Amino acid sequence: MNLLVIGSGGREHSICYKLRQSSRVSKLFCMPGNAGTEKIAENISQDISNFEEVYKIIKKNVVDIVIIGPEEPLVNGITDFLEKKLVKVFGPNKFAAQLEGSKAFMKNLCKKNNIPTANFGIFEKYEEAAKFIEESQIPIVIKADGLAAGKGVLICNSKDEALIETKKILEGKFKSSKKVVIEEFLEGEELSYFVVVDKNSYSFFGSAQDHKRVGEGDTGPNTGGMGAYSPARNLTKDLEFKIKKKIIEPTIQAMKNSGNPYKGFLYAGLMVKNDEPYLIEYNIRMGDPECQVLMMKLKTDLLNIVEAAINNDLNKLKIEWDNKKCITIVLCAKGYPGDYIKDKEIENLSKVHLDKNNQIFHAGTYKINEKIFSKGGRVLNVTSSSNDLYEARNNSLSNLEKIKWNNGFFRKDIGWRAIKKK
Repeated sequence: MNLLVIGSGGREHSICYKLRQSSRVSKLFCMPGNAGTEKIAENISQDISNFEEVYKIIKKNVVDIVIIGPEEPLVNGITDFLEKKLVKVFGPNKFAAQLEGSKAFMKNLCKKNNIPTANFGIFEKYEEAAKFIEESQIPIVIKADGLAAGKGVLICNSKDEALIETKKILEGKFKSSKKVVIEEFLEGEELSYFVVVDKNSYSFFGSAQDHKRVGEGDTGPNTGGMGAYSPARNLTKDLEFKIKKKIIEPTIQAMKNSGNPYKGFLYAGLMVKNDEPYLIEYNIRMGDPECQVLMMKLKTDLLNIVEAAINNDLNKLKIEWDNKKCITIVLCAKGYPGDYIKDKEIENLSKVHLDKNNQIFHAGTYKINEKIFSKGGRVLNVTSSSNDLYEARNNSLSNLEKIKWNNGFFRKDIGWRAIKKK
């Protein structure tokens, strides 16, 4: 089969890595891809927001299935567009994509279906938002309603800060947002819980714990993710039962009731407080960097899973996982998540031995004359698996030290909650 993966990050590189292991894949394309995907797929330079041009390339290359990596094309309706052209697509339609594309949509769905989440208010007028803030406890969470490239969520430690950030959002700080969602701050431990969904059923697709803050000890501003490990240490059988019954299943049923059944990867970002799960956010695709660790642990042919979801046959497939622990550490450009350094050569990547337990998944990279350069804030995902998480982290750190790039930085404490000091 000929497959096309859309996207250019570490998530898409790891998806390509897993698909390449399938004996059923004839040709693998990545659009637009990066310096890492170039080694295992044919990169196609194309603006993925131009659906007509994307379709022309799909037809030209006789692509059988399209797998959408990032959220933006899904929110903009790429699945609906391609399905009308009779192209098989793995990813939710535009209506279902509102689970991530509109925080207000997600919060209202929670309210209507009694899904546990933080108390909240949704506002279009500053005066009403300000009144809500004045009556709330601190800290308080301010969220832009629409997509904001990971920069639309702020935890404010004073009411003045909350008022300022709310005003910025309502005045158009993010083009996608004319509303602001204000919610209570939940203390607890985060958990990323993944399922793959079709019209008839769903299957567990792994757990992980992401590290959003830029600094060690979870300090500093939020980022797209500085690293992750899997499985999450705090996922027990009892907690998983609650997640499924209180959050996942009511959501899937609500989407069916709307006439837009969900299809694709669904990622629940949760806060666990007193052994109770609360939904913080939904992502309508695999997480990044969580996808990188899950693709290393997945034993089942990923193409079989994708095809089963498209054909609504997930209930006939058993998804199997490696029992090893896996960790990924993100190598970022200095300055990230603010203004960061770009277009700097990264050397010595060939000195890292890559095998089934050690991989480098590229994100913000490109290649010129056999040299690799940086172009994004998150640049490389150095990923290792082992029977022991402490050892996996040490292997990733050791591989990072082999890479010569003075313009980057990374957190050395990924997995710190799960790794007991030795």
